Amino acid sequence: MEIKWTDGYKISAMTGNDAITISANREGLLSLAAILTELADGEKGDHIHLDEYNSLEDGSAELIIEKTG
Repeated sequence: MEIKWTDGYKISAMTGNDAITISANREGLLSLAAILTELADGEKGDHIHLDEYNSLEDGSAELIIEKTG
């Protein structure tokens, strides 16, 4: 899977109060849209791991997005 990040993207993922909050600027939302499109066109079980060491802002929770069917 080829991930195409839009220059200047910022994405964070936070958990709390039984909720997950994903916050992103415009470039981050476009990047997430590209990831979701790649996954939608992929195979069952394809997934991506994002965290503060891989693409998300410092302090972000790990975010795993997976195609199930």
